Amino acid sequence: MKKFVVRPEIYFGENSINYLRKINGKRAFIVTDPFMVKLGLVDKVTQLLDENRVAYEIFSEVEPDPSLQTVKKGLMCILKMKPDVMIAIGGGSSIDAAKAIMMLCIHTKEKFIDIENIKKPCFVAIPTTSGTGSEVTSYAVITDREKDLKIPLSEDLMMPDVALLDCALTKTVPPHVTADTGMDVLTHAIEAYASSLANDFTDIYAEKAIHHVFRYLLRAYKDGNDMEARQKLHSASCMAGIAFTNASLGINHSLAHTLGAKFHLSHGRSNAIFLPYVIRFNAGLGTINAVNHGVEQKYAALAKGLGLPASNIEEGIASLIEAVKFLNRQLVIPLTIAEANIANDVFEKHLLEMASNASADMCTINNPRRASKGDFVKILQEAYGK
Repeated sequence: MKKFVVRPEIYFGENSINYLRKINGKRAFIVTDPFMVKLGLVDKVTQLLDENRVAYEIFSEVEPDPSLQTVKKGLMCILKMKPDVMIAIGGGSSIDAAKAIMMLCIHTKEKFIDIENIKKPCFVAIPTTSGTGSEVTSYAVITDREKDLKIPLSEDLMMPDVALLDCALTKTVPPHVTADTGMDVLTHAIEAYASSLANDFTDIYAEKAIHHVFRYLLRAYKDGNDMEARQKLHSASCMAGIAFTNASLGINHSLAHTLGAKFHLSHGRSNAIFLPYVIRFNAGLGTINAVNHGVEQKYAALAKGLGLPASNIEEGIASLIEAVKFLNRQLVIPLTIAEANIANDVFEKHLLEMASNASADMCTINNPRRASKGDFVKILQEAYGK
């Protein structure tokens, strides 16, 4: 028996942030980052809370790739405040930090209070970038800076209750962030589509997200004021999130987690670099007596649906790989790890460790093709440009 879950409630379109006027609560804990405060986006939230006479506390210490230390600080704040509403506003880092804080808060209370007496705060997620889809997933990624390790978390209680997709909040996102986060959306959708847990329901969301990215990402990158493109990308990010929270991800994310943690590359950029090489590996291109995993036909079908050359399966797969590379070029994203200014000797020094980390990553489990540690080494080397 399979399961498909669609949560949370989703409000979308310009001014959807006005939902906050009707939240039912007395105390709100706001999780965000210093940049959101500086831009005045947090003021938009607090103004609505003031109108609704909701008291609030702002925790604005979230950094890119939120750390365990930051999450622990947030935990102390939320335990002290005892809010009935939690609001996360920002990119994936703010929402992921809020999720981890929520999870630790509930688990801490379970040590002292019967679980039936624990009331989870209403969790409202407001993404300001179109990338992670974190507002509709039960996943989060936290960084252990001491070990240079990204830790994927997955637990149902981290799922937000309400997601507000207000494209007006993405207007200030700079082009390079639009590029990186947009390619993160594409990777989420393609991995969910190719996953061993993919099904008819997840495919619908994944395919729509993929088509939106190919149609609207370059538009939003070139003109940040193109609000149609911004809203479509915001919707694509959410749809890809729904797809992968149900179908899971694959080794593209396993590799991106370890590369990003070791060399401090953004998650979306790391995903974008690996995507052509992972598609090639999963499809078994260049492999003698490759086993058919069923993903070959799916990649080819994607290419055909996008209007790419796909007269046969091999041509379709090759076309999809080239289309991803074309997007990367247009978005000024490196096509190889070497182009990301990572020296070869440093890369080689950490190669086996990164392969081991990727092999142990939770995202590896549902990849459509089984990958050995040797396969991870080979993909890393190919992606480096060797």
